[in-house]
Amino acid sequence: MTMLATDRPAAAVSGAARSPRHSLARSVLITTTFIVPAVVVRVGGLHPEPVAALLIFGAAVVSASFLLAWAAEAARIDVSGGLATAVLALIAVLPEYAVDLYYAYVSGHNPEYTQYASANMTGSNRLLMGLGWPVVVLIGILVARRAGTRKPGGLALQPSNRVELGFLLIAGVFAFVIPASSQIHLATGVALLAWFGFYLYKVSHGDVEEPDLIGTAAALGDLADRRRHLAVVCLFATSGAVILFCAEPFADNLVAAGGELGIDRFLLVQWLAPLASEAPEFIIATILAARGRGTAAIAMLISAKVNQWSLLIGSLPVAHLLGGGGLSLALDPRQIEEILLTATQTMMGVALLMGLRFNRATAWALLVLFVVQFPIASTHGRLLLCGVYAAVALAGLAVNRRQLAATIRAPFFTTALRHSGHPHDPPSAPRLPT
Repeated sequence: MTMLATDRPAAAVSGAARSPRHSLARSVLITTTFIVPAVVVRVGGLHPEPVAALLIFGAAVVSASFLLAWAAEAARIDVSGGLATAVLALIAVLPEYAVDLYYAYVSGHNPEYTQYASANMTGSNRLLMGLGWPVVVLIGILVARRAGTRKPGGLALQPSNRVELGFLLIAGVFAFVIPASSQIHLATGVALLAWFGFYLYKVSHGDVEEPDLIGTAAALGDLADRRRHLAVVCLFATSGAVILFCAEPFADNLVAAGGELGIDRFLLVQWLAPLASEAPEFIIATILAARGRGTAAIAMLISAKVNQWSLLIGSLPVAHLLGGGGLSLALDPRQIEEILLTATQTMMGVALLMGLRFNRATAWALLVLFVVQFPIASTHGRLLLCGVYAAVALAGLAVNRRQLAATIRAPFFTTALRHSGHPHDPPSAPRLPT
């Protein structure tokens, strides 16, 4: 009987050790199932109909994005140096930007593609703030209510989150140069890239906070060091190769499918491509919020928004130039209106969050205004919506006026947070043996 009693914990430990491996194997198998058809089609030189090709390559991009997201999250355990943190941040945004940079590159020798570059950029920005932010917050509030918290009215942000808000505020204000000049000039791009570089420096030299891993990323984190390092490197290499391999056919077939289906190509590129590339980030943030980590989830999405307003927009004129274009991407009136909408939405979001609290009302306002834009098809309607965003932003600035100076100073004088190091494992969850 004594032997049986001591054997049971050992069996439990063995089962716990196998569980992460099973989770990893299952996740890799599922994603591989969607990646293989795209590789076969591309390598085999096959040319399916645009809609079918869009589904094939789109599924591969989404699957590779999941692989990359898992690897990037798990890699935070071992990342400690500033340069390593910067490299990791650049790798993590690859799926979001590969398609947009392809459009910008092609626009250098095919002006028609300029509209698609701006469409993808504005869509990804507005999707993140108009859908991602409020959904995560509303889920976080719902979870807090079910946990017994008395009438939670929002999520409290950490003081360190003011750094990201400050970076976003300054980048957002600077971005008004784009609609004002009717172009995305190379000088504007260089300035935004420099701002992103400073952001990476700030984050990489901030206080260390343990990463909050979930799902497959947590399973990777539970592996022994040597196995985790090998797994992360393999996932990075595989996902990066698949994304680069599929970005071009996905982008081209997205445009072609719009014509075949009779759907406005601009709108299809604006919303479908960002939804596919940002799906893993949205899902991870949603899971965090559903597990009671709403503050961490919204902080992750705020950081992603900083990346979009600096790295993404700043890279577009560079890609355009490399593709054979001039020093700037010239924008037509429709593109100017879309960028103005995106900039005013950003100002509204930042203004309402400067008090470091994401209220339920703020979440609903962002979500409702995001949904309202879809029936709008006229210049007058888009400019009117810009006015609504601007009015709410001014109201938010008035309410949080005492926090404005602190938010502007934060990128320069406030300490940021970066996620690094091993999470604290509970005693009942031992690390896997080598």
